[in-house]
Amino acid sequence: MNDFPADRQQQRRRQLRRTSTEPEQLLWSALRDRRLGGLEFRRQHAIDPWIVDFVCLEKSLILEIDGGYHDKSQAEDLRRQDDLEARGFQVLRFQNEEVLTNLEGVVIAIRRHSGLADGESPSP
Repeated sequence: MNDFPADRQQQRRRQLRRTSTEPEQLLWSALRDRRLGGLEFRRQHAIDPWIVDFVCLEKSLILEIDGGYHDKSQAEDLRRQDDLEARGFQVLRFQNEEVLTNLEGVVIAIRRHSGLADGESPSP
């Protein structure tokens, strides 16, 4: 569990934003500035005690991008996801490779889970 004091957690979130992975950067380019149906997404956002990759608070939707290291932390990921879902969030998980090779499909999945019409396309 992430038991950082608030100031350390803020530092950690800033560090995660500065060192974001290529898949995170790619997805962020599709989400930022309300590009996805006007929804506001935040990245590396704290939902105490966790820091999630992306969240749309309006839709209670969390997006997680899983890399190879998640293979080793599946039990922790499941506990974290259960906690977030118990708080009313829906958690969508995508693999790094999926974001890198099929961003359009990932965006379509997010749109569907957000209740957006399929006909609306995100701005590049």
